[in-house]
Amino acid sequence: METESPVIGFIGLGTMGTPMASRLLDAGFDVWVWNRSADKCDDLSDLGAEIASSPAELVDECDVIMLCVTDAAAVESVVFGPEGIAETACDDHLIIDFSSIAPGATRRLAARLEADTGAGWIDAPVSGGVPGAEQGTLTILAGGSVDDIDQVRPLLEPLCARLTRMGDVGAGQVAKLCNQMIVGVNMLVITEMIAMAERAGVDAERLPQALAGGFADSIPLQLFGPNMAIREHEPVLAKLGLLLKDLDNATLHSRAVGAAVPMTALASQLLQQHIGRGDPDADWTTLIDLYSD
Repeated sequence: METESPVIGFIGLGTMGTPMASRLLDAGFDVWVWNRSADKCDDLSDLGAEIASSPAELVDECDVIMLCVTDAAAVESVVFGPEGIAETACDDHLIIDFSSIAPGATRRLAARLEADTGAGWIDAPVSGGVPGAEQGTLTILAGGSVDDIDQVRPLLEPLCARLTRMGDVGAGQVAKLCNQMIVGVNMLVITEMIAMAERAGVDAERLPQALAGGFADSIPLQLFGPNMAIREHEPVLAKLGLLLKDLDNATLHSRAVGAAVPMTALASQLLQQHIGRGDPDADWTTLIDLYSD
């Protein structure tokens, strides 16, 4: 990777990727973008991004390639599919994958790409949701070599409030699973709490403010609690299906390493029950429907 004014490629322009790429443009970086749905590139093009016709063309033009896609299958397709990253990548390139996928999949894909092309890999899943992406206050949990991560820190400054190297490739994904275990269980408890308070005649809309600053406070409580209490589910700040994917990965990984995670497993089951009769793209606030008559 070139160290002076590297050109950045960004693949995956969803609710997280678009504001992240926009912040890189605002910071003065040259950015190329690609997305399966090409129309999602238009707004970033208006901000100065160049649009690639394929991941392979994007790699040809860039030094660092950032990914922010939905799951391991999408990462594998973008990297190793037709006209994918692997077709034109070389040992001068570095991949930074913001996607949240299983640690084992990350290690497998990174090893394959290095063997085929010599390109490096950093798994860098993020926490902070859409607001964090828009404000540049994400938490980035990185796995990769010390040298690679130190090299890209200046590129990631516009995106995050904190970047922590958790270990070698795959460690970032393990740390993200830890994060999602806490978040998932917390969201289910927040939902139970609001439903119980309502049945007891308490104004649940006031609970986030009342609990602010105490041991029970949390970002999910403040971000989702008020809207959950009034049954306001728009805009979608976090999708149920993505949280379920992370909790399922957490339970699978826990079995692989011999760790007991009964609370995470229960949260996963409740999410599956809720999504089974609803919409996986719905906001987390809709969890209150689990407790509705």
